[in-house]
Amino acid sequence: MKETEVWIGPHGTQKTDLIRLVIILSLTILCIATSVVSFSSGILGIITSQLFFIPIIYAASVSPKKGVYVATACAFAYQTIGYFYSYPDSVALVSITAEAILFIVIAAIIAYFIERIHAGELKYRTVFENSQLGIILFDAADFSIKQSNEKFATMLNYTVDEVVAKSLLDIFLSPREKSRFLERIGKEMTTADFETRFAAKDGSSCWVNLSWGQIGDGTVSCSVVNINARKLAEKLNNDNMMKYRQLTEGSPTSILIIQNGYIRFANPSFVAFVGYSPAEITGKSLTAFIEPGDLDAFNEFSAKWVQKFPTKYAKEFRFLTKTGETRVGSLFTNQVVHMGNPATLINIVDITEKQRLEDQIHKDNERRRGVIVTVAHELRTPLQPILGYLNLLLSDAEGFGIKEDTKKILERCLVSVDRERQIINQMLDLSVLESGKFHLTPSTFPLAPLVRKVLDAGGYATKAELTVDIEDSIQVIGDKDRLFSVLDALLSNAVNFSKPPRKIGIFYRSPVGDRQHHISIRDNGVGIPQDQFSSIFEPFQLADGTVLSRKYERLGLSLSIARRIVQMHGGSISVESVVNAGSTFTIHLPKEEIHHDA
Repeated sequence: MKETEVWIGPHGTQKTDLIRLVIILSLTILCIATSVVSFSSGILGIITSQLFFIPIIYAASVSPKKGVYVATACAFAYQTIGYFYSYPDSVALVSITAEAILFIVIAAIIAYFIERIHAGELKYRTVFENSQLGIILFDAADFSIKQSNEKFATMLNYTVDEVVAKSLLDIFLSPREKSRFLERIGKEMTTADFETRFAAKDGSSCWVNLSWGQIGDGTVSCSVVNINARKLAEKLNNDNMMKYRQLTEGSPTSILIIQNGYIRFANPSFVAFVGYSPAEITGKSLTAFIEPGDLDAFNEFSAKWVQKFPTKYAKEFRFLTKTGETRVGSLFTNQVVHMGNPATLINIVDITEKQRLEDQIHKDNERRRGVIVTVAHELRTPLQPILGYLNLLLSDAEGFGIKEDTKKILERCLVSVDRERQIINQMLDLSVLESGKFHLTPSTFPLAPLVRKVLDAGGYATKAELTVDIEDSIQVIGDKDRLFSVLDALLSNAVNFSKPPRKIGIFYRSPVGDRQHHISIRDNGVGIPQDQFSSIFEPFQLADGTVLSRKYERLGLSLSIARRIVQMHGGSISVESVVNAGSTFTIHLPKEEIHHDA
C-alpha cells in the first residue's frame, strides 16, 4: 500500500518519515535535558554523553546523512551545555570537546557502513527484481516460496503475491515432474540444468530449466529459465525430421548425400538398387559402384558438383550391383548442407527397365525399317516392267490396236501403278530418314523462285486459285531439294483436301528480331480436329481417317517425311485448323547456318 503523505507548509512528506523525525527530536531533547540536569547537579557523569548515541545511531540507521546531521546538532548542544557549566575548567572543556567530536566520528563511521550495506542490498535487489531470469527463494524444509521476482511470476501468469503464497511443489505440472524434482534435490542441493514443467495459472504447460543452490539458513535460491519456445522448436524439428526420414526411407527413388567425395547417407532404395548393405555403402566413393566403362563420363559429371546450383540436366550412368548385374540410373544433383558442411544431394532414378524397353523398341524399329525397305524394294521391282509396258502401250495405242475404252482403262491402271510407286518411294525415304544415315546439303538460296518451281512442277495453278505473298529478297539456308519436297507435300495436301472452289495461300512472315523464317500454306479444306494435330505427323496416319483416306486415295506418309526433313534443318512444322473451314500449316526454319546434317 502507498504510504500517506503529510503536508507541512509547501512540502509533503511520508507519514513514516514524520514519525521518525518526531522520535529523533524527542530523543535529542531528552538527551539535552538529561545533560542539563547532569551538569547542573553533577550526578550522571559520563553516562550523560553516551545517551546522545541513542538518537545518533537511530538517525544514522534510518538515513546515514541525517545521522551525521543529528550527530553534529547533538555535539553542538552537548558542547554548549558542557562549556556553560564547566567553564573555566580546561580539563573538563577538553573532555567535553573530545566527546562532541566523538559523536560526529561515530555517526560518520556508522553512516559509511550503512551506506555500504544499503549499496550492496540495492545491487542485489536490482538484480533480483530486474533479472531476465525468474528467481525465487524457497524454504529447503517445506518448499514454501519466500520471495519471487516479477519475471518468475509473469512467466506463469501469476502476481508476485500469488507466487509467495504458494509452495514450490504446488506449481509442478504433474506428480511425475514433482517426484523427479524431489528425487533430484534430495541428492543434490546444488544443481544446474534441471528441465521440468511448471503449470501456469491457466493450467497450461510451461517448460523451464532450473538451477538452484542453498544460501544458508535453510533457504534455497533457484533461477528459472523459460525454455518453452525451445522445446516447441525441438518438437517441430523432431516432427520435421520424422517426416523427412519417412520421406527418404519410403522414397522409391535412391537418395544419397555425398560429402568430400564419400557417401555419408544412402536410403533403402539405393541399398536395394546396388544390392550392398548400408555398412558396405557408407564411407565409400560413388565411383565404386559405377560401371568401369562410364567412369570417365562420371568423373567429368561429378566435377560439376562443387557448383552452387543443380546440374542442368540429368545424366545416365551404368551401375554394377553386388551380384554383377548392370543397372542404369538417371542422376539429379543439388547442393545442400549436411552436419553444418557443404554436401551434394543425389537422386538416382532406376531406368533399367525403361532402358531395356527403349533398346528393344530401337531394335524393333530397326527390324521394322529393314522389313519396310525389303518389302518396298520387292514391290518396286515388279512395278517397273508394269509401268514400262503400260507407257509403251499408251504411247502407240492405235499401233497396238487398243480401242478407246481399253485405253481409258489402261490410263487408270497407269495412274494407280504410279501412285503405288510414289508410296513405295516415300516408304523408302522415310526409312532412310529415320535411320539417321541421311545427310543434308545446305546452301543459301532465294525462297520465292523455289516456291514458283514447286507450283509449276505440281501444276497447282490449274488445280486451285493461288495467292503467293513472298518477297523476292527473302533468302533461306537449307537443302534446296529436300525443302522442295516439303513444300510440294504440304501444297499437295492443301489442294487434295480443299473444297471447290479451291483457294490456296502461301505467305511469308518474320518480324524484326525474329530468328526464324515462317512459311505458311493455307487452304479452305475439310479441316482437322484439334485432338488429331499430333497424330497427323505420324506415319500412316490421316487427319480425315479411314473414310476420307479412301475418298482421296492417299496414304499418310508425306507429312511424316516433311516434318522429319524440317527437324533436320533445326526447325518445326505447326498447324492451325478449324473443321470445315480450312487449315494452315507453317514451316519454321532457323535463319542461322545449319551446324548438323542429320
